[in-house]
Amino acid sequence: MICRFSTQLMNICIASLCKAKNLEKAEAIVVDGIRLGYLPDVVTYNTLISAYCRFIGLDEGYAITYRMREAGVKPDVITYNTLMAGAAQFRLPLRSLELFEEMLQIGLAPDSWTYNTLMHCLFKSGYPEDAYKIFLDMTSKNVDPSSATYNTLINGLCKSGKVTNALRLFRSLQKMDFPVGLVTYNTIIDGLCKSGKLSEARRILKELGETGHVPNTITYTTVMNCCFRYGKFEQGFDTFYTMMKRGYTSDVFPYCTVISALVKRGRFDEANACSELMMKNGIGLDKACYNTLLYLLCREGKLDIAFCLLTEIEEGGLESDEYTFSVLIDGLCKMGYIDSAQKQLHLMEMKGLQSNLVAYNCLIDGLCKFSNADSAIKLFNNIDSRDSFTYTSLVHGLCKEGRFRLASKFLLSCLHEGTDVLTSAKRAVISGLRSSGFKRDVRKLRSAISVARLLH
Repeated sequence: MICRFSTQLMNICIASLCKAKNLEKAEAIVVDGIRLGYLPDVVTYNTLISAYCRFIGLDEGYAITYRMREAGVKPDVITYNTLMAGAAQFRLPLRSLELFEEMLQIGLAPDSWTYNTLMHCLFKSGYPEDAYKIFLDMTSKNVDPSSATYNTLINGLCKSGKVTNALRLFRSLQKMDFPVGLVTYNTIIDGLCKSGKLSEARRILKELGETGHVPNTITYTTVMNCCFRYGKFEQGFDTFYTMMKRGYTSDVFPYCTVISALVKRGRFDEANACSELMMKNGIGLDKACYNTLLYLLCREGKLDIAFCLLTEIEEGGLESDEYTFSVLIDGLCKMGYIDSAQKQLHLMEMKGLQSNLVAYNCLIDGLCKFSNADSAIKLFNNIDSRDSFTYTSLVHGLCKEGRFRLASKFLLSCLHEGTDVLTSAKRAVISGLRSSGFKRDVRKLRSAISVARLLH
């Protein structure tokens, strides 16, 4: 005998465990429920299918349908919508179409979400024309498109490079008096911005302000980012000030975006004033924002300001992380302050952040560029992991000092590990060996490079 309430309670528990990615316990609850007489229903299986598709794979999700049929539970529209969403996640358009056909064959009528999911998968996989055909099929079957349908179309067209078509569709919706919501406005504005059509995006933003809808933080931030990306700094700042006037400054992200733009323009006083305004409004700089500012300051060579900011970070109770040290070490190396960079690395290690390969790479590169390859080799031997950048920096540094045979040994070691280096580094070693008369080493190295190409 099935207790409906108990089955619903079981489904709630399974959904919670699936959300926490604990599929083993979710499956265990299904087994326990069956043993106690509380049989799983279509909701149970659909929940499991969704979790398997999201966290493991589409095939594993589809395998649940066999269990459903064995238990006498028929898959429904939600079952197939979920599977097609899994196909979209893994960019499997053919599989999504197969699921759609299977759904029709067993007599299930697709709903708007079926078509939306299928269109999304096709757009995401690079088939915009096929996605639009699905939309036409949807209308021919008298399935009413929803706002989500048009948002999917507009977003897909924009990301496929067909922004003009997306804008034409948006204007058509307005002419048809279709209730265009804020999400639709944000979608077309985002698409126009990313395509560089800033004036059109600002025009639609102005139109939005004249409707009953109120632009939100996403709307303004999208336009503001576009302005900064295409060098329209004053327009970007105007957008930010409009946000402030309308009360959309409760988030740290818009402030960080503006502060970064001001620092890039060298307007440090204004950046500082913006930081103070943010603090005044009760919004504290987070670690990501501090790191962004540190990066920009170091890139501009403003190391004194960067270290003042670092002091402010620590006094504010925020701990420096791996990215903080990487930025500082890179900035110091580029300015030639190798000793100071080494001190920062030592401080990083004292804080237990030894696993930061980027910081080590920055210092190795700096040591090599300032003709201190021996120290670079010592540091190289002390780190646990290395990547192509590590080897490339060291090989170039040794070639710069004329130590071609040693550079060749490191290059061979790199190839044997299955790692690669830049072509310029290989050429530098081969050219140096040849000019130094080490013909046998040249042949050995060329042979290793050829083998590496075949293997990898």
